[in-house]
Amino acid sequence: MKILVVEDDRKTADYISRGLSEAGHVSDVIRDGTDALFHATREQYDVLIVDRMIPGLDGLSLLKAARAAKVETPAIFLTSMSGVDDRVEGLEAGGDDYLTKPFAFSELLARLNALARRPPVQDRKTVLRIADLELDVVKRQVSRRGTTIDLQPREFTLLEVLMRAEGRVLTRTMLLERVWDFHFDPKTSVVETHISRLRTKIDKPFGAQLVHTVRNTGYCMHVPR
Repeated sequence: MKILVVEDDRKTADYISRGLSEAGHVSDVIRDGTDALFHATREQYDVLIVDRMIPGLDGLSLLKAARAAKVETPAIFLTSMSGVDDRVEGLEAGGDDYLTKPFAFSELLARLNALARRPPVQDRKTVLRIADLELDVVKRQVSRRGTTIDLQPREFTLLEVLMRAEGRVLTRTMLLERVWDFHFDPKTSVVETHISRLRTKIDKPFGAQLVHTVRNTGYCMHVPR
């Protein structure tokens, strides 16, 4: 998973970041609520971990603003504010879970995994379009410029994941988890191989590239400028 950690206490942030890394996840640590809102609205994360008492925008204001900007990423508040009213405020602000400090990292990790498994709240589109490429989830059909494209099941899933994240970069780790359900690095070139196959089928015959490599980061699908 790729996780945004919003925590201004350096020791706590380092502890969480190190634990996530050891569990095979990637994290961005932000110590200011305003900066965190910028990242949350422009990058794709699997889960947000948010402290309530942070500089800039406080945790509640940060999550309210993110939800208003249509960011549906699951979020867990991790805070020392432990009263019943505090929990209610957090959930009503758009939080999906609430864990108080001090905490056990094993419990935080279990809650993160549970949040990541939840289906998105919003209705999922069944027909996806980027430029002249169309993918029909129900009919399991892909076409470009009216030409049907034959994809293997895993290629279809990979394309769907990329199209749903149009304009956002997906890391190799994120693709391994979402397409192959690998929560570890298999030390193979399976992602690169399937990306190459996709390009051969949906890009090369039509002379216009939609699948792009973001160097040292991952892959992104968008219309060339």
